[in-house]
Amino acid sequence: MSSSPSSTFYSSNLSPFKRALLAGALAGTTVDLSLYPIDTLKTRLQSSTGFAASGGFRGIYAGVGSVLIGSAPGAALFFVTYEGFKSQLQILRQPSNGRIAGGEDEVRGLSKSVDHMLAASAGEIAACAVRVPTEVIKQRAQAAQQPSSIAVLRFILARRSDIGVVGVWREMYRGWGITIMREVPFTAIQFPLWEGMKAWRRRQIAQTEVSALESGAFGSVAGAVAAALTTPLDVLKTRLMLAQKRQSAASMVVEIWKTSGPRAFLSGIGPRIMWISAGGAIFLGTYQWAYNSMIDIT
Repeated sequence: MSSSPSSTFYSSNLSPFKRALLAGALAGTTVDLSLYPIDTLKTRLQSSTGFAASGGFRGIYAGVGSVLIGSAPGAALFFVTYEGFKSQLQILRQPSNGRIAGGEDEVRGLSKSVDHMLAASAGEIAACAVRVPTEVIKQRAQAAQQPSSIAVLRFILARRSDIGVVGVWREMYRGWGITIMREVPFTAIQFPLWEGMKAWRRRQIAQTEVSALESGAFGSVAGAVAAALTTPLDVLKTRLMLAQKRQSAASMVVEIWKTSGPRAFLSGIGPRIMWISAGGAIFLGTYQWAYNSMIDIT
């Protein structure tokens, strides 16, 4: 008896679920470590204290310890959710007669784009459970608020006597809302573009998968577009995470506008585009390479 797409995704020794888990973990660690210095410079450019006061070009690997711990599980969680959610959406759109729900072939491309947007958004929300505390610790170390990731973590935990366990938890997840507000639009732009370019290339070469090099090139283009369009949200997220006291996103927007002017919302756009463009190539190229390699050995 043939298995359904749903059961296939969550079964076998090297099922799509496990391939997404392992390939995502490898891709996340590879890209974060490769481009960490650029990420540090971007964070310091966006800091309210200024680039030089935040460390300038000194100690560009400050906070890398948190990335070593958080990158693999965060990226793995994203891709497991993304691939699983995408698979389920495709099943829901495919009725028993084999035609797309809605009936017209012209909607196939649009339906797939919507699926990719929804799946990527779900993946980002899931990944932020790991990514947000990692980002909080990493960015405070990058901005020279503490000398290392472990020092930042100890500082936050030491505040338990003042703010309680719930307060510590909220401090670790400071910027959760704005991170979701940044990452969901970002992935809603990047992943449909990436998947669309891959689908176009598969039709050109009449193959079921593109190469890692092609996937990386498409990821670079998609990442650059998404990075440019979401820079204001990235600036807002960074300022909220680095702030000495908790405040709302709305009040931070007003503060940035009054103290630094509208151009501040584009702070670090150059390093961000460069970093994410290169990151998209490494991240999605590595993911495709690992995923394809595991298909070959099944």
